[in-house]
Amino acid sequence: MADVVPRLGVGVPATVPLVMGIVNVTPDSFSDGGRFLDPASAIAHGRALAAEGASILDVGGESTRPGAAPVDLEEELRRVIPVIEGLAGECRISVDTRKPEVARAAVKAGASLINDVSAELWPVAAELGVGWVAMHMQGEPATMQAEPHYDDVVVEVCRFLAERAEAAKSGGVTEIWIDPGFGFGKTIGHNLELLAHLDQVVALGWPVMVGISRKAMLGRILAESDGSSDPVPPDDRLAGSIASEVWAMHLGVGMIRAHDVRSAVQAAKVVAA
Repeated sequence: MADVVPRLGVGVPATVPLVMGIVNVTPDSFSDGGRFLDPASAIAHGRALAAEGASILDVGGESTRPGAAPVDLEEELRRVIPVIEGLAGECRISVDTRKPEVARAAVKAGASLINDVSAELWPVAAELGVGWVAMHMQGEPATMQAEPHYDDVVVEVCRFLAERAEAAKSGGVTEIWIDPGFGFGKTIGHNLELLAHLDQVVALGWPVMVGISRKAMLGRILAESDGSSDPVPPDDRLAGSIASEVWAMHLGVGMIRAHDVRSAVQAAKVVAA
């Protein structure tokens, strides 16, 4: 985990937090679904994000937005493997998947990090000697936003992530990240509670990644600030994304998963300074 220095009572990364650029090879992702379905366009998009300063490119072929239907194995492989092969060697590659078969094929194609919303693929990461991100999700994407409930969302998310990280460490994974999973089986209230207390997630001692870029909660909050009842569309959520990401970095988060890479990189440099 990156060293931290005390500032205003909060752990702030002494080095610049990393930015993970999002490369969705899907027709139905909430923000950019369908824009980069063609491998050539996805590769070009990934190269552009790397040029903007992304340290890692996260390639995903199955949307996990609320209500999303699962994608079969062969289709997910068809979507992501050519893109990973096309980007390997130009930037570090992460694969965003819940399937062990996809994770193995992605690593063979050049990925070195498994971004795992199921938080179950640590044995694959251990087997292949690659990094692993464990994310918290209550339920499944298709139904997770139906009626999410917690007695104490911060305590329960922290407990879950600590258990998964410890299991992965014991199993031989040497690079472990934890992600509280904003929007994955959580109401706006749950998300805001987690955001306010990210320092407790950081205090678990594992490097923390946060993915809050353009999420629905921001669209609703921004709409209220404009006096509207209609959520602000994803492409207009930059201000909310950066505000949330700066807050997260200030509390010690070490990596931001972002659509707007250039702005996130600039924000990370300011926070680190």
